[in-house]
Amino acid sequence: MPESTLTSKGQTTLPAEVRRALDLAPGDRLRYVILDGGEVRLVKTRAVAGLAGMLRRADRAPVDLRAIDEAIAGGAGE
Repeated sequence: MPESTLTSKGQTTLPAEVRRALDLAPGDRLRYVILDGGEVRLVKTRAVAGLAGMLRRADRAPVDLRAIDEAIAGGAGE
């Protein structure tokens, strides 16, 4: 299990194994998610622009906003 040492300034070097697992490069940003029980999850952040097309499926046509509004309105009446 990879580990590192904390300096007096609160800094540490991420082990190479961790950097590879998160596909990190210089300048990447990290987020620390504090969980119950004193655990912390380290997550590589992504720019919102990088999410474009993430849910696209080749076998389905895009849904326009009007269709989404109609589906919501139809569901609210049930």
